[in-house]
Amino acid sequence: MKASTDHPPHSRFRRPLVLVAVVVLVGALAGLAGIYGIGGLGGKSADPSCRATVEATRRMAPLARGEVAAVTVAADPQRVPDLTFRDDSGRERTLAEWRGRTALFNLWATWCVPCRKEMPALDALQARLGGPAFDVVAVNIDTRDAEKPRAWLKETGITRLAYFADPTAKVFQDLKAAGKAFGMPTTLLVDPHGCELAVLAGPAEWASEDAIALIKAALGS
Repeated sequence: MKASTDHPPHSRFRRPLVLVAVVVLVGALAGLAGIYGIGGLGGKSADPSCRATVEATRRMAPLARGEVAAVTVAADPQRVPDLTFRDDSGRERTLAEWRGRTALFNLWATWCVPCRKEMPALDALQARLGGPAFDVVAVNIDTRDAEKPRAWLKETGITRLAYFADPTAKVFQDLKAAGKAFGMPTTLLVDPHGCELAVLAGPAEWASEDAIALIKAALGS
């Protein structure tokens, strides 16, 4: 009797099923890369306008240590929402006005004890590095008494920071919706293109040598 050369029935379907599985897997990974900016596209940011930011974050990453160890340096820099708040005269301002220089954007409130503790350090940081290339933008989000934060800053001797506020606290909600704010204080380091360099949930000793080194790396100096 002649031996059969036919393959078992299940083997005829094995290869097509494997190919289908591979196609589905590749498609799923491509979709995730598009949504979340997963690496694998030459290491470039998913936001083309922030590709130049990657070089700065590479300089910064080894320096997120010591007093600023809790800072998360952006692995895939994205553009920060164009946040809106008001200055001391009540005029509306936007974060876009700081394009062209690096900004340390900080949200604080008088009811937030860690916020109050770090404000002198932010004031000292502004005194040391503030200028044409760098600025600390501290925005108060007290919602009840508009005069309370001004009075507290004066009593505490915070004199180098410009006063900004958002009594609606919408700026916090905007950052929360973008996945950048989880509590108070919240701090973002934003580059001259409006792209996120780093984020911190909680306080830091911003006048420390560790913080100065991190920010100087962001500035390329």
